[in-house]
Amino acid sequence: MPINILMPALSPTMEKGNLAKWLKKEGDKVKSGDVIAEIETDKATMEVEAVDEGTIAKILVPEGTQDVAVNDVIAVLAGDGEDVKAAGAGAASAPPKPTPAAAAPEPAKSAPAPAAAPAPAAAPVPKAPAPAAAAAPAAQTNGHDRTFSSPLARRLAKEAGIELTRISGTGPHGRVIARDVEEAKSGKGLKAPAAVPAAGAPSIAPGMSDKQILALFEPGSYEIVPHDGMRRTIAQRLTASVQTVPHFYLTMDCDIGKLLAAREEINASAPKDKEKKPLYKLSVNDFVIKAMAIALQRIPNCNVSWTESGMLKHKHSDIGVAVAMPGGLITPIIRNAETKSLSTISAEMKDFAARARARKLKPEEYQGGTTAISNLGMYGIKDFTAVINPPHATILAVGTSEERAVVRNGRIEAAHIMSVTLSCDHRAVDGALGAELIGAFKMLIENPVMMMV
Repeated sequence: MPINILMPALSPTMEKGNLAKWLKKEGDKVKSGDVIAEIETDKATMEVEAVDEGTIAKILVPEGTQDVAVNDVIAVLAGDGEDVKAAGAGAASAPPKPTPAAAAPEPAKSAPAPAAAPAPAAAPVPKAPAPAAAAAPAAQTNGHDRTFSSPLARRLAKEAGIELTRISGTGPHGRVIARDVEEAKSGKGLKAPAAVPAAGAPSIAPGMSDKQILALFEPGSYEIVPHDGMRRTIAQRLTASVQTVPHFYLTMDCDIGKLLAAREEINASAPKDKEKKPLYKLSVNDFVIKAMAIALQRIPNCNVSWTESGMLKHKHSDIGVAVAMPGGLITPIIRNAETKSLSTISAEMKDFAARARARKLKPEEYQGGTTAISNLGMYGIKDFTAVINPPHATILAVGTSEERAVVRNGRIEAAHIMSVTLSCDHRAVDGALGAELIGAFKMLIENPVMMMV
């Protein structure tokens, strides 16, 4: 019996994805474990492996198709001994009962996360047309809510970062063609996105409409750069966080003179490879990650996630670290950071940062975590507040290290001071408890030898 290959869910909250590329063509034989396609989410490009053996009889969703719903049939596989042509011919008219034929990467084996994944790493929230515009998109979509478009239009839209569902099609039966994409680049024929919250999420009060905002500026004095999936997801998730999570903030100044001295000594004595290059070079942020991980172990009631049914108390410190990437940011996670050496943390962060910017992180590498760190010190920012990424209960905002005048024993001296601000979810972490956590962090970061004990 022919086997349907379905659009896989690459993360627990994924609703749709883009079928970026087929690595197999019709008539190709595949075996279990073969990579057959590449799927794009808002954060990464993932490879999809075949589960069953057989021959690709029919590809139903061409590469370049955007917003393919999870569990949609994307291709049909003829089993061993089956008539490939017959299986392909019958795919569109009478598809067989779906059975999984493609496997998504195995999710991370970590504590369950009833709440959604962190904002910068979130899977896309499904979009729907506004009621007033429902009729127009309906003419362009098939039963699976995919937009009809030409292959050239899909490629041009992808290059321009424009979602096909937002483009008004002028081709036959509302089909989006290349001319429509070119006009959409300048804002013509571009539908306003609908703001539909994820299932179970609280509604978000609407702001000014696109029409109201554009009316405030002279035509021709601006250009419209359409939002891509990542930027839209970040906006939706962080707006929901600010509106639904009761934030409060705690700030402390940390004297990192000892840390800077220790860092310099450690880096100077780092072993060299065959090319005489040091095997590692620690950054201040590596110490910050380690200090936060140990602080959470010392104040375990802060190493939690809020759910409506109960508090999740995590055993390990899984530290998400914000990494800037084209179009947004993502938070790869250092798992079990309290158990790792500074050099290991440093190596993992360098690898994560490089792969994040290339959009090659796996979902389990950026989803979950028990807290996060956002460091803007390299930009000269003295202090700031960061938005909590549910299901985290805290996030630490780290400013720059600078020489400031301090008073010691009645004398004014220069010291290297770094300001940090802890954002707390008041449902899970009360004021005094948050103060204990940032106090524990301050003691560790000011006395880095304590991290080695």
